Amino acid sequence: MENRWSLILILTMLCNLILTGVLQANEVAEKAAISASKGWLSLVDEENFAESWNQAAGLFKNAVTKEQWVNSMKAFRVPLGKMVLRKLKSKQYTKTLPGAPDGEYVVIQYETTFEKKQSAIETVTPMLDKDGKWRVSGYYIK
Repeated sequence: MENRWSLILILTMLCNLILTGVLQANEVAEKAAISASKGWLSLVDEENFAESWNQAAGLFKNAVTKEQWVNSMKAFRVPLGKMVLRKLKSKQYTKTLPGAPDGEYVVIQYETTFEKKQSAIETVTPMLDKDGKWRVSGYYIK
């Protein structure tokens, strides 16, 4: 009976170690993705849309041409005016997203205030690109 409890204790400790390692890896990924999203968003805030396309993930570039991206940002982002305040609302590491190939993603939401829109939610989805760098693969304003 004592051996059984020892085995259960060892297995529980092993599971805790594995879970801790996974959570720490996710936290590292989330921090890197948030950093990448902030740099990329600064390009969008500066209306440097062509460069934001250049710095996006390959998946993003395959989905939309640079010209389409620039035109959509001029139509949808510019009318909101300058960004006034952006606050991290949530972040979620995942390996799967609907309509996207399996990989490493972090879905980040920011509560954002613009000059001409008091309350918006920006969803930015960086992914670990083929070269090992976090790059934005999706952007949506609601």
